[in-house]
Amino acid sequence: MKPRTLTVCALALCVALTSASLAMSQTKLLRFPDIHGDKVVFTYGGDLWLAPDSGGTAWRLTAHPGQELFAKFSLDGQWIAFTGQYDGDEQVYVVPTSGGTPRQLTFYPARGPLPQRWGYDNQVYDWSPDGSAVLFRSMRYGYDLSNTRLFLAPVAGGLAEPLPMPESGAGALSPDGTKVVYSPLVRDFRAWKRYQGGWAQELYIFDLDSYDLERVTDHPRADRDPMWIDDTIYFTSDRDGRNNLYAYDTSTQVTEQLTEEDLWDIRWPGDDGESRIVYELDGELHVYTIATGTSTPLTITVPDDGLWKRPSRIGVEKLVEGYSLSPKGERALFVARGDVFTVPIEKGPTRNLTRSSNAHDKWASWSPDGSKIAYFSDITGEEEIFLIDQAGTGEPEQLTDNGAEMRYALRWSPDGERIAFSDKHGKLYVVNVSTKGVTEVADDPEGLIFDHAWSPNGGHLAFSMGIVNDWNVAGTFSSIYIWSVADGQTTKITTDMFNDFGPTWDPSGDYLYYMSDRSYAPQISAIEWNFATDRETFIYALALRSDVEHPFAPESDEVTLEEDESEDGEDDEGDDEAKSFIDIDFEGLGDRVARVPVEADNYAGLNAVEGHLVYARIGPFYYGRSSDIKSSLHLFSFEKREASTLAEDIDGYALSHDGKKVLVGHNGSYKLYDVSTNGKDSAKAVSTAGLKVDRVPEQEWAQIFNEVWRRYRDFFYVDNMHGYDWEGLRAQYEPWLAHVAHRSDLNYLISEMISELGVGHAYIAGGDFEIPERPGGALPGAEFELDRASNRYRIAKILPAHNEEDGYRSPLTEIGIDVSEGDYVLAIDGQELLGDTSPYELLQHKADRAVELTVNSTPSMSGARTITYKPITQERSLRYLAMQLDNQRRVDELSGGRLGYMHLPDMGASGIQEFVKWYYPQLRKEGLVIDARGNGGGNVSEMVIERLLRQPIGTRFSRNSSSPGTYPGRANLGHLICLLDEDSASDGDMFPHFFREAGLGLLVGKRSWGGVVGITNRGNLIDGGGVNVPEFGLNDMDGNWILEGVGVVPDIEVHNDAKSLLEGRDPQLERAVEELLAAMDADPRSLPERPDPPVKTPQ
Repeated sequence: MKPRTLTVCALALCVALTSASLAMSQTKLLRFPDIHGDKVVFTYGGDLWLAPDSGGTAWRLTAHPGQELFAKFSLDGQWIAFTGQYDGDEQVYVVPTSGGTPRQLTFYPARGPLPQRWGYDNQVYDWSPDGSAVLFRSMRYGYDLSNTRLFLAPVAGGLAEPLPMPESGAGALSPDGTKVVYSPLVRDFRAWKRYQGGWAQELYIFDLDSYDLERVTDHPRADRDPMWIDDTIYFTSDRDGRNNLYAYDTSTQVTEQLTEEDLWDIRWPGDDGESRIVYELDGELHVYTIATGTSTPLTITVPDDGLWKRPSRIGVEKLVEGYSLSPKGERALFVARGDVFTVPIEKGPTRNLTRSSNAHDKWASWSPDGSKIAYFSDITGEEEIFLIDQAGTGEPEQLTDNGAEMRYALRWSPDGERIAFSDKHGKLYVVNVSTKGVTEVADDPEGLIFDHAWSPNGGHLAFSMGIVNDWNVAGTFSSIYIWSVADGQTTKITTDMFNDFGPTWDPSGDYLYYMSDRSYAPQISAIEWNFATDRETFIYALALRSDVEHPFAPESDEVTLEEDESEDGEDDEGDDEAKSFIDIDFEGLGDRVARVPVEADNYAGLNAVEGHLVYARIGPFYYGRSSDIKSSLHLFSFEKREASTLAEDIDGYALSHDGKKVLVGHNGSYKLYDVSTNGKDSAKAVSTAGLKVDRVPEQEWAQIFNEVWRRYRDFFYVDNMHGYDWEGLRAQYEPWLAHVAHRSDLNYLISEMISELGVGHAYIAGGDFEIPERPGGALPGAEFELDRASNRYRIAKILPAHNEEDGYRSPLTEIGIDVSEGDYVLAIDGQELLGDTSPYELLQHKADRAVELTVNSTPSMSGARTITYKPITQERSLRYLAMQLDNQRRVDELSGGRLGYMHLPDMGASGIQEFVKWYYPQLRKEGLVIDARGNGGGNVSEMVIERLLRQPIGTRFSRNSSSPGTYPGRANLGHLICLLDEDSASDGDMFPHFFREAGLGLLVGKRSWGGVVGITNRGNLIDGGGVNVPEFGLNDMDGNWILEGVGVVPDIEVHNDAKSLLEGRDPQLERAVEELLAAMDADPRSLPERPDPPVKTPQ
């Protein structure tokens, strides 16, 4: 293994030399800049740096494992405000420009850490003109991630106060501080260039005294990053294809384009409040001089110490991608952080076989004779199969050289002569280990093949492929196939009518076992007469030949007669026959079937070993809570004809080739068991503490960049990449890799590249981020306000509760809590609270225990009382409930009780729970407002649409009920209307669209986001980061692409302006009620009165 080690060392040295040369020249990926006087400040490698405004060598301002971002100079240049992660979550800080200790200004627990697309909580934007406060955007008053507001944090300390606008993204104060230019929307970190759906930001001027609103921009594409200098508002927009600088004259209301970049986007501009704007372009800083209308690039060298680029040895036991066993179970095989390891069961060293920071090695599998390990590696730039000696000696041998896509599921044939594998196209291949010839076995046009299994001695390969059966979606139903080595023919074994999958071979060669969904006794809903399938899978055996006995024939105790010993030579003949391929009688094979005598359940991972079937039982899936049944591993004994439990609370397992040992994953830990009916007591813990890699971050970053590029090439929903030159875009952005100094830089680089495709759901997230533990806060479910006269805080609002539900528990409303709105909070846990201290500062680190408040109706300790509450860690669910209840009240009042209202926060677990909670109790309302504003999407919109389409076609009367029932039951008769807005996104786009297509009612509000190309997870990146590729487009019944990049246009457009909202109105909701009442008057609907009883006597 020594040559490979030298190769890695040489690469590391090359990287080091490259980094050293870069340190003497222009540094790129300088982000979030600002400018004042003769200095610029920016983020590089997660830290703040200062540099001369003419360029040169930068000097460090902060150094911390967390990130410091969004630096802004104070107007006098003495201070810099920024967003920092010093205590784990993102808070607002100030630090002297000359250097020193940062001082924290905000303490309310931040949302996060968030995926790249959502940016950061408590993002700093500006200073107040008098320098007394810092302007920042926070999620603290929102109930979803897009519902944010601008706040001012006093530099002297105390509680940050919100600006009046109910919802706001980026903003900047006017020079006199009486107005603010802002966008009501925030999507600054979205990887979607040239976007022009409903979420595209527009800029407005808001008067802080009169609440009057003036529109600044009106363009289909996004206008963002506002700055206010004198009488001019500066901003960026990609209205001409690239993000460029624009100026809006507030006196003439004329907009002028200032720059004309056509290759790179201008990013994150900052201004000096007088005459200059600094911005990022191609990772470098440029200064735009307003007077001359010219931009000057700055050559800046950042002499950082390369902390995040330093090679290091790290443990990777939390990044296991897969595992298996040696043929007899002496050692375990793990894949973690892109390397392949063998681990002793009890004694000996852990061996890292591949040691490749520059490659993602995966799907490792031990050869049947134990000598080799096969695995996929992308070290060549594509995923190919390699073999390596199990002891870690020698160089890997490359078996394939035709890779051009993601590959899966390496499976050795039992004779060790072949390896089967599949790819993302749904093709199944077999490679001959000695000749390296590759044979295509099958092509599944409807999905991927993962369950291929070799027969004893390797003569046949069984697998399942998806079928299209009427309107069944791809992969919902599958059939069993067998490919034969001898003639290369593939034979279909089971029919198209059922979902058959997971084939496995009897070691003796007599049976093929498989799973099939054949139990049709459904589970019935408790809230409506409807069904859902569960525990539908049986296990079956196919007799491979017509002379094979029934596997579960009637049993009878009979006398056993001794047989004569075999004649000489018969044993040798038997050995030869054991090495030949098994015979299969394909004629009528699918009909020679018997059910294994176990009850139907949710089974997976079926395997057959000598004397047993091994399989996993999976708990049923619930949306929003864990299953009531933990997954478990089971054995079915052929001798006893009964099942037993081998291991509980599992998340996977792997058998040894001889079938005598099984390695079981227990949610991050691993145990080895004997495969026997009493094997449960044989468990041995297998340590993964030795899983360590020599990480070279720059090599990993290059690998991640290329793997993400390949994932988009392989899975993007249309192969023309929206007409873009995907190879060319890689070439454009790849040079930035040399300047990546922190994992967040890599996410930014990748985000910029994938955003060129102009599509929603292009996501990159996570990876190696070292962030201190988040402190948490002991929140009371209330809002505080400062009484300036007494310099004391009082409770401005207690958030409403549904204390019956844990998710809506509001601490100060619970039984025995003697506190009211307006009460003063004089102390927290005995520590006096005054106006220069934020209440949330005193609530930090207390989320796990009760908190004591000293309260009084007056700002005096005299007569004060103490109350003790059990805190919550977030208040957004209570704010959501407050919105829901307030809107229900509004609709009830506006309609005189005739209409119902419900809000759907998303189309995931929360959304379907809120639908079940609020829809059924309001079925007998004459009409219903369904509010999908701010709906962040998910995947349950079709379930909701199906329920809404459930309309009565008959009625039922019973003797002792005064009101009729409906046929079908739980059906809606009333009129419906749907609200949507710019934040209705993804499945939140699809819901209003199909609501209208289904004829359910009108749409009222604003055009939605327009991101409907769906995503799934194709596996994490080597450092645990995630990437999502838009894969599943949306079309109408004629096949036309719909909604993406456009959104859903409402039937009635209504804008909820800030002034109306501040006056306590909701114009969109009011219009929806108005339309419903009119529809009800025009088309009154009601169930019939009880008819006269029928008379059945003869006349």
